[in-house]
Amino acid sequence: MVATVRFHEYGGPEVLRLEDVEVGGPGPGELLIRVDAIGLNRAEVLFRGGHYIEPVKEFPAGLGAEAAGVVEAVGAGVTGFEPGLPVSVVPAFSMNDYTVYAERAIVPAAAVVHRPDGLGAVEGAAVWMPYVTAYGALVEVGGMKAGDAVVITAASSSVGLAAIQLARRVGAVPVATTRSRAKRDALLGAGAADVIVTDEENVADRVLALTAGRGAEFVFDAVAGPGVVELARAVAPGGTLFLYGAVSGEETPYPGFALGMPALNMRTYTMHETTRDPERLRRAEAFVSSGLRTGAFRPVVDRTFGLDEIVAAHRYMEEGAQVGKIVITVDH
Repeated sequence: MVATVRFHEYGGPEVLRLEDVEVGGPGPGELLIRVDAIGLNRAEVLFRGGHYIEPVKEFPAGLGAEAAGVVEAVGAGVTGFEPGLPVSVVPAFSMNDYTVYAERAIVPAAAVVHRPDGLGAVEGAAVWMPYVTAYGALVEVGGMKAGDAVVITAASSSVGLAAIQLARRVGAVPVATTRSRAKRDALLGAGAADVIVTDEENVADRVLALTAGRGAEFVFDAVAGPGVVELARAVAPGGTLFLYGAVSGEETPYPGFALGMPALNMRTYTMHETTRDPERLRRAEAFVSSGLRTGAFRPVVDRTFGLDEIVAAHRYMEEGAQVGKIVITVDH
């Protein structure tokens, strides 16, 4: 039996329970992983509350799609992995099919990457979702290059911080936004070329001033909702407004016609576009691993909790005060 986090109904963090569950062995195409650390993501909060892009198919349900640990058993037909190998699990599957909030988890081998030498479990659970999300949108799809300006909303999140580092690595200019002046210095220290405090400043006006009226080639937005109208004003002609999250929970208009901007590219993005495509995932893994080796990428961990503190960890995530990744550590 394995300690596993499950929930029996939609609700707040209090619905999460730590229960003993039988795991079994891996089937064809699967791996059994000893989970040492788990990366928390906003998707799990939404899934738990019934607000995610897909509903829970059956209760009790599990959670989690990002983790780091060690391979314990290899299913039939799986190559390139063996027991004892340090690995990370990347979000590449539905939480209705597989979950990782547990001491051990069975996951599809296609969602597992080798953990680079020297990268510990905590950092290994804090790397892939942020960096692959930013890479997949801005580099793989967008083709971001040196000299491009990129506006990054919710910049103190793990994805936001990864996007700042990624932009720096390719020679682009990252402009971070945050609601609170309290996070400004942290974002500048993380590599942002400039920080816009949205409670005090007009985003579009500041971006246009910073870019000599040109606008940003990319806006990388986690919030969506009515605010995209303002963000659209900050996009350069022919630029792209990427929506990779919907933290606002509100309807999102297409602002191009209202603003007289028919050249506006506005596109949704989920990391599954990258992680469920073997070739794209291979390129992403190579790009991120290279950045880790050179020190260009440094995953930021805000705070760790134990598996038995999962309720407190979810409450902390919902408060939104973190700068970087929240990680669960698993004792064995």
